[in-house]
Amino acid sequence: MTKKVLLVGESWFSSATHFKGFDQFGSVTFHLGAEPLVKALEGSEYELTYMPAHEAVEKFPFEMSGLDAYDAIILSDIGANSILLPPAVWLHSRTVPNRLKLIRSWVEKGGNLLMVGGYFSFQGIDGKARWRRTPVEDVLPVTCLPYDDRVEIPEGTVPDIVLSDHATIAGLEGEWPVLLGVNEVELRDRDDVELVARLPEDQGGHPLLVTGRYGKGRTAVWTSDIGPHWLSPAFCEWKGYGILWKNILGWLTETAGR
Repeated sequence: MTKKVLLVGESWFSSATHFKGFDQFGSVTFHLGAEPLVKALEGSEYELTYMPAHEAVEKFPFEMSGLDAYDAIILSDIGANSILLPPAVWLHSRTVPNRLKLIRSWVEKGGNLLMVGGYFSFQGIDGKARWRRTPVEDVLPVTCLPYDDRVEIPEGTVPDIVLSDHATIAGLEGEWPVLLGVNEVELRDRDDVELVARLPEDQGGHPLLVTGRYGKGRTAVWTSDIGPHWLSPAFCEWKGYGILWKNILGWLTETAGR
């Protein structure tokens, strides 16, 4: 049975100025950050719709029926402002439905949400992602810090597995490839929250993979990246990479035992 997944974010534009002696010129490039995930899900039971960050500003659904088209939604490296401030509000001062509240209501009635880490996930670089104290944070099994939450690990680290029998890491044996960073978050004190993996104690012991429930829905967070730069090339090329993401999506969209 095909399960429909909406990935929101994981794109950016870069502007550069090039200096050559007396002369200079500019260039603009567009980047997609989720190619490893797209490749990993090809031919699987998961039908992925990839909505880049700049498209989400206007195209992310404003009505519940738009969210109901998906079995799971992934928010990855996209700040809350991109969902809160479409042009109708930002440019024309008109009212629109609050899509963060819409996400919360969708999860409460049975939707499944995953937040993946990055510079504009959780609270993000310089605190600019702004997911703290939002309706979306309400549904997550973790809470966001009130400031820049990046934990950069240039020397690399490997996760500590806390729940080795959890469905999200089934079939993943041996040592994992290195990670280069995470967003620091705090676990919620709720019975439904399960800490599956974390950083080693000498790297702060920060949560890495956490699952939970909200209303009739399921939620999860992966506090590192979906690809480079926080995931090393070895991690993205690891045979366990695809297994991990399929496991997480499988746990989220499982209907039995809810």
